[in-house]
Amino acid sequence: MPVEDTIWNAPDADEPAADWRQADIPGFVGRRHEIAEVRRLLTKTRLLTLTGVGGVGKTRLARRISEILPQRYREGVRLVELATIDDEDLLAPAVAAALGIHDRTPDLVALLIEHLADKQLLLVLDNCEHLLGSCARLVQQLLRGTSRLQILATSRQSLGVYGERVLPVPSLPIPRPGDRTRDIARSEAVRLFTERAATIRPGFRVDAANARAVARLARRLDGIPLAIELAAVRLRTTSVEDLVNELDQRLEVPAEVGPGTLARHQTLRATMEWSFELCSPGERRLWARLSMFAGGVDVETAEAVCPGQGLDCEDVLDLMMGLVDKSILGVAEPHGAGGRHRMLETIRAYGREQLPAAEAEALRERYIGHYRRLAERVRVDRVEPDQIDRMRVLQPELPNVRVALDLCFARPGDAPAGLEIASELWANWLVAGALSEGRHWLKRGLALVPGSSVARAMGLWADGLLAHYQGDAAAADARECLALARQLRDEAALAFAVQLSGVAALSEGDVEGGLAFLEEARTRHWARGDVHAVGVTLYLAALFAATMRPDRAAEYGEELVTLCEKRNATLFRAYALYAVGMARWEQGDWRQTEARMREVTACWSAADDRWGLPQCLEALAWTAGARGRYERAARLLGAAHLLWEAVASSPTRLPYQARSHQECAERARRALGAQAFTAAFRDGTRLELSRAVAYALEEP
Repeated sequence: MPVEDTIWNAPDADEPAADWRQADIPGFVGRRHEIAEVRRLLTKTRLLTLTGVGGVGKTRLARRISEILPQRYREGVRLVELATIDDEDLLAPAVAAALGIHDRTPDLVALLIEHLADKQLLLVLDNCEHLLGSCARLVQQLLRGTSRLQILATSRQSLGVYGERVLPVPSLPIPRPGDRTRDIARSEAVRLFTERAATIRPGFRVDAANARAVARLARRLDGIPLAIELAAVRLRTTSVEDLVNELDQRLEVPAEVGPGTLARHQTLRATMEWSFELCSPGERRLWARLSMFAGGVDVETAEAVCPGQGLDCEDVLDLMMGLVDKSILGVAEPHGAGGRHRMLETIRAYGREQLPAAEAEALRERYIGHYRRLAERVRVDRVEPDQIDRMRVLQPELPNVRVALDLCFARPGDAPAGLEIASELWANWLVAGALSEGRHWLKRGLALVPGSSVARAMGLWADGLLAHYQGDAAAADARECLALARQLRDEAALAFAVQLSGVAALSEGDVEGGLAFLEEARTRHWARGDVHAVGVTLYLAALFAATMRPDRAAEYGEELVTLCEKRNATLFRAYALYAVGMARWEQGDWRQTEARMREVTACWSAADDRWGLPQCLEALAWTAGARGRYERAARLLGAAHLLWEAVASSPTRLPYQARSHQECAERARRALGAQAFTAAFRDGTRLELSRAVAYALEEP
């Protein structure tokens, strides 16, 4: 089916137009024609690709579109940043994450199609060029499997998908020779230069004295936004006239030659070379080293990784501020106690080219070492008070962790280190709902680390647990993990292998055998003093045994609750309470279930656990039904339904939820009647997340 088919969102006659006409917000200048053209083309096609050279402003235009079009899409606009994704296998997980889908299945593309099947949504895929073939295949699958989805892509070249419409993004309009001062000042390229120049030299404006020089500058830079911004920074130390003369020398083009002489990419590259040469030796060195950080970097991390070989730690902060002043690094974005600085992808790519081979090897080792230590420090499978803080620390660092993993797996000698990083983050992948990504890295590592090693044994353990959570029990090789651990005679690896064997047995329906394995694992972990592994073992025993042996499951869960309370592990305690609540429900004690689920809902809401919250709302719907509050039960089922859709799942897919969900819905429908039940259910689906949580907790 051509991607132009099934166009549904032609603009209404009374649709507000003022928002897109106010495009000249700080950081965004002009582009009224392009915005109007995007709006027009999106009424004619389901796939529109913005193309153009690096630095021309495709990303900014796409972001601006994503700000002004949500009202035309019932489910809004979702932006997927692909610049930091270098592996095609991570494309679908990146899209799932942007959609808020918790990835619990090996067939993620099918899950995406199911989730998007009838949604009115605009998906923006930014920076597709380095994953062109993979993006084209995914886009084609998504459009064929959905009816109302539209996709806006940015790329240096088209995706080549049948029915694709392509909109080349030109440089900003530049003044024509002979234009008057007023016309020069109105030119979009000059307006961008003026806005940036005013941040460097307050009060700067185009007047009769400088208009010709500014116009010549805009023409010399071919109207490329990034080149204009880099040039504007020079006004801190030089005049516009001198700036133009420097550019003439740099580009080696006579002043009277028109802008078409140089190809745009040559103009931008020459501008970046010029900016690089104007940096101090220390700034150049730091620029090249910071280009390693795909996800941006804070000062503390830069000071930990970048020094050495001619760069002192105490100089890093001042050098970073120098790069910020020159617009090489972005102004710090607030995060945690400090801020993160980012590079535009074009600037980062140029910086990577400038990294000398003699420095690259040592930087590589420091980078891998830093993220190995970070992976250990932010593990969330810890019975500690700061689990939520650990999750928040890791989130912005994930693109950099991916770089570290790629570096490890690029060399056989470093592959064990990469496998260790991926294994240590198993619970982080789980809580974030990124199971496919976690298993992707684990499988890469296991393929590169054959033979007998603790790294392989722990990789098999981590991959096995994630496989069970995905419902892919056949891929969880508990037998190899256990055999390898016994062969190695490593007590820690053996304890974890026994734990995985218990989960495997429970998944196969062997309750007694599975619980025996898990109790052995708990004993082994206690013997080693690993309280965190004991906590994980108790949780797995309570969760996987809840429907088969609720009495035993409740005992394990209560033991874990006590352990968490002793160690003030708030988030871990919530998971323990959830397991206890499910076991109590199976025992018929709905009052205990309700009390536990209220506590869990409050905690998981604070942690923004989008996978856990629909399960809590489900359980609270059941307890409302048990109380005879059927309208409330129906409304909670509706609120949970909306959250289930957000994670592309359903209670009917979970063995410990399916039966109770069905029974609750049927009782409420009988008690209320079909019409009243449907009305209450729909009311629930209209509750946004914060209101749904407040309703579940019976708060104002």
